[in-house]
Amino acid sequence: MRPQDTSPKPSFAEALALWAKIGVLSFGGPAGQIALMHRLLVDEQRWMSEQRFLHALNFCMLLPGPEAMQLATYAGWRLHGTLGGLAAGLLFVLPGAFVVLALSIAYAYFGQVPVVEAAFLGVKAAVLVIVIEALIKVARRALRGPYDLAIASAAFIAIFFFAAPFPLIIAAAALIGVLLALFSPPLAPAPATNLKPVPLSRTLKTAGLWLAIWILPLLLLAAYFGRDHVTTDMALFFSKLAVVTFGGAYSVLAYMAQQAVENHGWLSAGEMLDGLGLAETTPGPLILVTEFVGFLAGFRHGGEPKLAFGLLGAAVTLWATFAPCFLWIFTGAPYVERLSANPRLAGALAGVTAAVVGVILNLSLWFALHIIFGTVTAIRHGPVLLWTPDLVSLNVEALLLALLAAILLFGFRFGILSTLAIVAAAALAWSQLNV
Repeated sequence: MRPQDTSPKPSFAEALALWAKIGVLSFGGPAGQIALMHRLLVDEQRWMSEQRFLHALNFCMLLPGPEAMQLATYAGWRLHGTLGGLAAGLLFVLPGAFVVLALSIAYAYFGQVPVVEAAFLGVKAAVLVIVIEALIKVARRALRGPYDLAIASAAFIAIFFFAAPFPLIIAAAALIGVLLALFSPPLAPAPATNLKPVPLSRTLKTAGLWLAIWILPLLLLAAYFGRDHVTTDMALFFSKLAVVTFGGAYSVLAYMAQQAVENHGWLSAGEMLDGLGLAETTPGPLILVTEFVGFLAGFRHGGEPKLAFGLLGAAVTLWATFAPCFLWIFTGAPYVERLSANPRLAGALAGVTAAVVGVILNLSLWFALHIIFGTVTAIRHGPVLLWTPDLVSLNVEALLLALLAAILLFGFRFGILSTLAIVAAAALAWSQLNV
């Protein structure tokens, strides 16, 4: 499809209906969400050309944050400016956010009910296999040569055995990617664009406005509650997370889980997996798991009334997670077609994508250990950190449920929702047989 082979620009009401449809149907993680948008925007409605869609996707993958949500925001901006971008981005997030909030409230009040615990054990076992499936898909796409494999291996070793900070791994991978691009044979020059230059003053004004929208409400909350309140801690932590979430939600979950569980003590490792399972079963970006974490943190550590502080915690995490996405898109969108052919940025993206494979492998092993074993201890041997399971605490039920999920996903090619439902039902049945 050539750039000119597109349909006339839709009305705002027509676009709004499509954004709502995408938001409700956006299951299956970023791969499924991007495929859905491609089918609707490029193939069916023809509101974007293939080339423009791919340029936008490459740009969004270079940004921190959920790439599918940012791609929707860019598409809305492309059609109807800032208002269109806001509509597309919000409608991509809000349906899933409302569902995750309802499930978080139910979990906070009823999560310890045996039937609920049994169902969530099945969900956690299935999520483990879903993460492994994501690892395989990303690895096939990202590891195209020995340099990619070396970056992925180094990233895994750094984060799993040395607990290296995730932002440092991403920065190092991007730098290596840039250097490899500089010393590689030059590619054919990209076709010149006839776009008018973007005034720097307009870019700075846009960036300043959206930076204020992101930061000021959080600063006001911090001033009101004080530095030691959990709300302030969440505002700082999730704002930092929004800046370093490169490579999609899976790539940062290990970093987020370890901080939320081990450093802040907002929830347990098992509860973190429960939250990931909730996010997997709902529409919208997987990073909505931050809403679950924020609700539990506020509910348990905010004070009285618990529900009010839980709702505030959820709102803070949503704001800190998604407000920066609008900053990145609205500031950078006018430059997308210029940046798409930049070899240094392409090299940085390749390096980050390779490192993401190693980070997802770390996530997979961390999740597997905490699901299949009841007790896992982090033991240091000098600079090396080893996660050591207690073999006596092996959870046979969780292991069998994970095997069932693997058979459904890899053997019978079931979808994510059907796999989660079947494995959760199997866990419930198991619990009833052992009553």
